[in-house]
Amino acid sequence: MLRLSKKADYALLAMRHLAAHADQGALSARELAEAYDIPAELLAKVLQKLVRAHLLDSHQGIRGGYGLSRPAASISVVDVIQAVDGPLTVTACSDVDHSCDQYAKCNIRDPLWRLKDRIAAALGATSVAELAADMAMIPPPGTAPVAFVRKTPGSNG
Repeated sequence: MLRLSKKADYALLAMRHLAAHADQGALSARELAEAYDIPAELLAKVLQKLVRAHLLDSHQGIRGGYGLSRPAASISVVDVIQAVDGPLTVTACSDVDHSCDQYAKCNIRDPLWRLKDRIAAALGATSVAELAADMAMIPPPGTAPVAFVRKTPGSNG
Protein backbone atom coordinates (compact mmCIF):
# COMPACT_ATOMS: atom_id res chain seq x y z
CA MET A 1 0.00 0.00 0.00
CA LEU A 2 1.22 3.46 -0.82
CA ARG A 3 0.96 5.71 2.20
CA LEU A 4 2.28 9.13 3.12
CA SER A 5 4.15 9.53 6.38
CA LYS A 6 2.57 11.47 9.25
CA LYS A 7 5.16 14.20 8.66
CA ALA A 8 4.11 14.48 5.01
CA ASP A 9 0.44 14.58 6.08
CA TYR A 10 1.20 17.38 8.54
CA ALA A 11 3.25 19.26 5.95
CA LEU A 12 0.43 19.12 3.41
CA LEU A 13 -2.13 20.18 6.04
CA ALA A 14 0.00 23.18 6.96
CA MET A 15 0.75 24.15 3.35
CA ARG A 16 -2.92 23.88 2.41
CA HIS A 17 -3.93 25.99 5.41
CA LEU A 18 -1.30 28.63 4.71
CA ALA A 19 -2.34 28.78 1.05
CA ALA A 20 -6.03 29.13 1.90
CA HIS A 21 -5.33 31.82 4.51
CA ALA A 22 -2.47 33.67 2.81
CA ASP A 23 -4.33 36.96 3.33
CA GLN A 24 -3.99 36.56 7.12
CA GLY A 25 -0.21 36.84 7.08
CA ALA A 26 2.20 34.57 8.94
CA LEU A 27 0.88 31.88 11.27
CA SER A 28 2.84 30.31 14.10
CA ALA A 29 3.51 26.59 14.39
CA ARG A 30 1.39 26.59 17.53
CA GLU A 31 -1.59 28.18 15.75
CA LEU A 32 -1.37 25.63 12.96
CA ALA A 33 -0.95 22.74 15.40
CA GLU A 34 -3.95 23.83 17.48
CA ALA A 35 -6.11 24.21 14.37
CA TYR A 36 -5.59 20.54 13.52
CA ASP A 37 -4.89 18.99 16.94
CA ILE A 38 -1.40 17.84 16.04
CA PRO A 39 1.75 17.93 18.20
CA ALA A 40 3.24 21.44 18.02
CA GLU A 41 6.84 20.25 18.45
CA LEU A 42 6.57 17.79 15.58
CA LEU A 43 4.86 20.33 13.35
CA ALA A 44 7.58 22.88 14.13
CA LYS A 45 10.22 20.40 12.91
CA VAL A 46 8.21 19.72 9.75
CA LEU A 47 7.82 23.46 9.10
CA GLN A 48 11.57 23.95 9.48
CA LYS A 49 12.16 21.29 6.80
CA LEU A 50 9.79 23.20 4.53
CA VAL A 51 11.75 26.41 5.23
CA ARG A 52 15.04 24.65 4.38
CA ALA A 53 13.45 23.46 1.11
CA HIS A 54 12.46 27.08 0.33
CA LEU A 55 8.75 26.27 0.34
CA LEU A 56 8.03 28.41 3.42
CA ASP A 57 9.43 31.63 4.80
CA SER A 58 9.94 32.01 8.53
CA HIS A 59 9.13 35.42 10.00
CA GLN A 60 10.49 36.46 13.40
CA GLY A 61 8.83 38.81 15.86
CA ILE A 62 5.57 39.25 17.73
CA ARG A 63 3.37 38.46 14.73
CA GLY A 64 5.95 36.10 13.28
CA GLY A 65 5.35 32.66 11.98
CA TYR A 66 5.32 30.92 8.64
CA GLY A 67 4.09 31.87 5.21
CA LEU A 68 4.44 30.44 1.72
CA SER A 69 7.69 31.45 0.06
CA ARG A 70 6.04 31.64 -3.37
CA PRO A 71 2.55 31.36 -4.86
CA ALA A 72 0.72 28.16 -3.91
CA ALA A 73 0.12 27.41 -7.60
CA SER A 74 3.89 27.02 -8.08
CA ILE A 75 4.35 24.55 -5.19
CA SER A 76 3.51 20.94 -6.04
CA VAL A 77 2.42 18.18 -3.69
CA VAL A 78 5.55 16.22 -4.61
CA ASP A 79 7.70 19.25 -3.62
CA VAL A 80 6.16 19.16 -0.14
CA ILE A 81 6.45 15.38 0.28
CA GLN A 82 10.07 15.28 -0.88
CA ALA A 83 11.01 18.21 1.36
CA VAL A 84 9.84 16.24 4.38
CA ASP A 85 10.48 12.59 3.48
CA GLY A 86 13.13 12.73 0.76
CA PRO A 87 12.82 11.08 -2.64
CA LEU A 88 9.73 9.03 -3.40
CA THR A 89 10.35 5.30 -3.35
CA VAL A 90 8.18 2.24 -3.94
CA THR A 91 10.89 -0.40 -3.57
CA ALA A 92 13.59 -1.07 -1.02
CA CYS A 93 16.24 -0.69 -3.72
CA SER A 94 16.92 2.28 -5.95
CA ASP A 95 19.04 3.07 -8.96
CA VAL A 96 21.77 4.04 -6.47
CA ASP A 97 21.27 1.34 -3.80
CA HIS A 98 21.93 -2.17 -5.13
CA SER A 99 22.21 -3.83 -1.71
CA CYS A 100 19.12 -6.02 -2.16
CA ASP A 101 19.98 -9.72 -2.53
CA GLN A 102 17.50 -9.97 -5.41
CA TYR A 103 18.75 -6.93 -7.32
CA ALA A 104 20.40 -8.82 -10.20
CA LYS A 105 17.45 -11.19 -10.70
CA CYS A 106 14.57 -8.85 -9.86
CA ASN A 107 11.92 -8.73 -12.56
CA ILE A 108 9.59 -6.20 -10.90
CA ARG A 109 12.06 -3.45 -10.06
CA ASP A 110 11.94 -1.60 -13.39
CA PRO A 111 8.14 -1.75 -13.78
CA LEU A 112 7.74 -0.51 -10.20
CA TRP A 113 10.19 2.32 -10.81
CA ARG A 114 8.15 3.35 -13.86
CA LEU A 115 5.03 3.26 -11.69
CA LYS A 116 6.80 5.42 -9.10
CA ASP A 117 7.64 7.91 -11.85
CA ARG A 118 3.98 8.08 -12.85
CA ILE A 119 2.90 8.62 -9.24
CA ALA A 120 5.53 11.36 -8.84
CA ALA A 121 4.32 12.99 -12.06
CA ALA A 122 0.70 13.00 -10.80
CA LEU A 123 1.77 14.48 -7.45
CA GLY A 124 3.96 16.97 -9.30
CA ALA A 125 1.02 18.06 -11.45
CA THR A 126 -1.08 18.82 -8.36
CA SER A 127 -0.39 22.16 -6.70
CA VAL A 128 -0.92 23.30 -3.14
CA ALA A 129 -3.32 25.88 -4.61
CA GLU A 130 -5.47 23.03 -5.92
CA LEU A 131 -5.53 21.45 -2.46
CA ALA A 132 -6.58 24.77 -0.96
CA ALA A 133 -9.20 25.59 -3.60
CA ASP A 134 -12.02 23.74 -1.87
CA MET A 135 -11.02 24.90 1.60
CA ALA A 136 -13.36 27.90 1.38
CA MET A 137 -16.23 25.42 1.62
CA ILE A 138 -14.90 23.93 4.87
CA PRO A 139 -15.61 25.88 8.08
CA PRO A 140 -12.47 26.82 10.05
CA PRO A 141 -11.58 24.37 12.85
CA GLY A 142 -13.46 25.09 16.06
CA THR A 143 -16.46 26.74 14.40
CA ALA A 144 -19.95 25.34 14.23
CA PRO A 145 -21.27 24.43 10.79
CA VAL A 146 -23.95 26.69 9.35
CA ALA A 147 -27.32 25.07 8.75
CA PHE A 148 -29.32 26.06 5.73
CA VAL A 149 -33.06 25.56 5.85
CA ARG A 150 -35.15 25.65 2.72
CA LYS A 151 -38.66 26.93 3.04
CA THR A 152 -41.27 24.82 1.43
CA PRO A 153 -44.24 26.45 -0.28
CA GLY A 154 -47.03 27.07 2.18
CA SER A 155 -44.85 26.88 5.29
CA ASN A 156 -44.77 29.72 7.79
CA GLY A 157 -41.19 29.21 8.94
